[in-house]
Amino acid sequence: MQDLNKRIALVTGGGRGLGEAICQTLAEAGATIIAADIRYELAAQVAAQAEARGCQAVALQLDVGDADQAERAVSHILERFGRLDILVNNAGVDVTLPVDELAIEDWDRIIAVNLRGPFMMSKYVFSLMKQQGGGSIVNIVSTAAKRAWANASAYHASKWGLLGLSYALHVEGRQHNIKVTAIISGGMRTPFLLERFPDLDLAVLQDPKNVAQVVRFVLTQPAETVIPEVMVLPMRESSWP
Repeated sequence: MQDLNKRIALVTGGGRGLGEAICQTLAEAGATIIAADIRYELAAQVAAQAEARGCQAVALQLDVGDADQAERAVSHILERFGRLDILVNNAGVDVTLPVDELAIEDWDRIIAVNLRGPFMMSKYVFSLMKQQGGGSIVNIVSTAAKRAWANASAYHASKWGLLGLSYALHVEGRQHNIKVTAIISGGMRTPFLLERFPDLDLAVLQDPKNVAQVVRFVLTQPAETVIPEVMVLPMRESSWP
């Protein structure tokens, strides 16, 4: 297994929920984490908590749907650290409405964050990773990329697209020693779900730390091995048969 010690890892949507769990898990494994979030104050809290435990962490304000911010973020990381070993495309949004009630502006924002954002971040990181001889990209997908339910048309479109993008990046990346993995996660006890569905039964959802451990697992595979896709489901949650 590969060591994550001193590897530089950027986690988008790193200010809370699964992103926070990924940041803390990778930091505990020895990586230097960049917790990036559109809400800087949340990212700063995550970085401060990691540093309080003796880990290396910094916070970064980032709207992944903004092309200029995405490019500047990668340039800033390169200037500060000289490399970027890991990108975790975790930032995501959703609006729970029937398709005929969903505003076009909401559709555009969901696609911008969930699909265009990972494309842009991967685009800029790809060039850097090719120059440095390799790296890893992990895309946080969803069971929404494998089946569909009502009132989530834009979310489904974005996650099905992200799964396809992951495989396209996987094909392009292998020749440059860039590993790309799609992590298809089932329901988690995170604000992303609970703020929209406060009546959800917590017992049927999984701890985001469990999914974060899977992120760590795929990142520590031997150099000769890549895991293109892995699904992580709670035992009782019903978003997957």
